[in-house]
Amino acid sequence: MKRILVPIDFSKQSEYAAKMAARIAKKSNSEIFLLHLIELPSGVVDMGSGSKFSIPESMLYLRMTRERIISFKENFFSKKTRVSYSIKLQNPHEGIQKYADKINADLIVMGSKGHSEFEEILIGSNTEKVVRTSTVPVLVVKKDDEKFKLKNLVFASSFKNDNKEVFRKFLDFANAFDSKIHLLKVNTPSNFESTHDAKEKVKGFIKEFKLPKHSINIYNDTSIESGILNFSRDINADIIALSTHGRSGLSHLFSASVTKNLSKSALKPMLTIKV
Repeated sequence: MKRILVPIDFSKQSEYAAKMAARIAKKSNSEIFLLHLIELPSGVVDMGSGSKFSIPESMLYLRMTRERIISFKENFFSKKTRVSYSIKLQNPHEGIQKYADKINADLIVMGSKGHSEFEEILIGSNTEKVVRTSTVPVLVVKKDDEKFKLKNLVFASSFKNDNKEVFRKFLDFANAFDSKIHLLKVNTPSNFESTHDAKEKVKGFIKEFKLPKHSINIYNDTSIESGILNFSRDINADIIALSTHGRSGLSHLFSASVTKNLSKSALKPMLTIKV
């Protein structure tokens, strides 16, 4: 992992994302790319193209924005971390995707508004749109945690073959840290397998991969989200990783009610990777 993109809007959530990205960069020796997007009427060219603004107010605003980004950079990143920044006049969702492709980002770190509404990620927000469409793994941060350490990473999955590329991308992230991976398959009453069969499925799934420290866990619970949350609490997980098919955020894994329940409790950072 070499390049981490952090879209910022100077909100508290941006600060949480920046702090998380700084920790990850320090561990992985990655370069940080800060991106601030300004959505303007169509026909306005972004700054990177060399456009000259004739309106003094626009120039003043852009200069003030640049000063805020520099201050943001100095406040949240050490001088040892390589940090560059860019201001683009573009739709936030499209701008994030385009810039991630331009810098060949390995990870996008974004903040999510609210402490209990996971719908902000899944329904209608720019974060949701990035999670749903990004080919780059997206780490969504919902709060600040001064004691955060990248020691225990949960990868929750059905462990079907179409998740192997997702797992490969997850390993690219996990291998940057001396962390333990906890492979999690949740059994529910409506979709139940014996512990033996479930473990064999997981073992078959991972046999082609070279894994660092890891555990295989079959967790029985009343629902998928309860299993993920309860298991993650039991081991004091630092990050929960999930896959998305891109059709509707994470809704291929969770119904609306499951999503809502997960939203109210899952304050741990969530790494989403598109299948």
